Amino acid sequence: MSRETTERLAGFAATLRLDAVPEDVRQAAKALLLDALACALAGHRGEETGQVRALASALGASAESAVIGGGGMSLAGATLMNGYLITAVTMCDVHRATLTHVTPEIVPPALAVAARDDASGADLLAAVIAGLEVMTRVGLGLDYPAFRAKGWHGPGVTGPFGAAAACGRLLGFDADRMARAFGLAGSQSAGTFAAWGTPTVKWHQCRAALSGLMAALLAEQGFSAARNFLTAPDGGLYATYADGGLPELATRDLGRRWELQQIALRLWPAATALQDVLTALAGLADDVAFADVARVRLALPKVAFDMHGGFAAYKAKFEALLSAHYVAAVYLRDRRLTLDQFEPDCYDDPALRRFAAERVEVVLDPELSGGQAVAEIGTATGARRSARCAHALGTPQNPLSRAQVEEKFRTYAEPVLGPRRTDRTIAAVGALEQLASSRELASWLGAREEAS
Repeated sequence: MSRETTERLAGFAATLRLDAVPEDVRQAAKALLLDALACALAGHRGEETGQVRALASALGASAESAVIGGGGMSLAGATLMNGYLITAVTMCDVHRATLTHVTPEIVPPALAVAARDDASGADLLAAVIAGLEVMTRVGLGLDYPAFRAKGWHGPGVTGPFGAAAACGRLLGFDADRMARAFGLAGSQSAGTFAAWGTPTVKWHQCRAALSGLMAALLAEQGFSAARNFLTAPDGGLYATYADGGLPELATRDLGRRWELQQIALRLWPAATALQDVLTALAGLADDVAFADVARVRLALPKVAFDMHGGFAAYKAKFEALLSAHYVAAVYLRDRRLTLDQFEPDCYDDPALRRFAAERVEVVLDPELSGGQAVAEIGTATGARRSARCAHALGTPQNPLSRAQVEEKFRTYAEPVLGPRRTDRTIAAVGALEQLASSRELASWLGAREEAS
């Protein structure tokens, strides 16, 4: 029993065949991939991106692996850098059951190894699917409430497993070698909520991508490691991080029910719970002129309130991205939310700061559960309108359309890649099974602007 969970997940990742993956699952994975690339291109605007670039550049003097949106670095450096780019501006995916962003850990090492080895697009897609599925299922087995009660932050803990699964699939691991890669990955699992409110929460994600890459590369050399890391009674992930966890959830209906389809996308560059706020506001904004808004009341469940209700007087970009007060104010004013609304000339507008602090009220509603929010607008004439979010736009219950994902990609890709490479990338990801070489995709993404 103690070895079953790790080895079953390892066998799944090692033997996954793309032709056995249902079409709707493939499409979900391709949407996640395109969204991750959009986020990475936007990530060049992150406040700490230059600092991470300096570190990533120091990890090796070579430049064989593409940095999404410009240049090249070593295999390790590009993995770390691209992982950070995807999460840098708080607009990547989230697996809500475990409050974990998933693509920053999976896409960068998979793309780097696939390009290095000139793997086909089909192999890249299979690797991404294997990584997404393993990471989310490892997270389910942690029994999230128990795991979170200990202070752990999911991406840095479960991410190394997903990254190792993706890389191991590309490197042709059998089930035994994959299980040992998971042992090496788990030995690097770390990251707690002590980092909340700082950019270190994003560091957890890119470091997890690098950890999984290192685990796979070391396993490739035959390095010995535990094959039962998840459920080992002494020091196993579930025993140590979650008092035993719920390991049966990690493998339940494996290969028949796809957990990656439960990963939500974010249309707006704001924290996960703020997507709920924005979805509620989107039902009201078009009917009320900003000049007529006298007050805004946002009701949030406890977790969202604790994380986002305390930034009425936000400081700079990072806190603005977390502030329910600011996000509501700027969305009602501009009727849109892109990274342009998180530049200093926008969030430092004195009138907008006053509106966020004085007219937006954020309250706790214990009757609401995760994923829900209620927005109420009061006008100068005394009229009131309210809207409730049951499922945020981008969640599996209220998914983005393919056109919306492509539009998000175009918004952030065209200024960096130019229109031609943007179109090529959209087409290539949409038909990834037919792409002969992942190296070709990486080369488009590594160029900062289109040649004339």
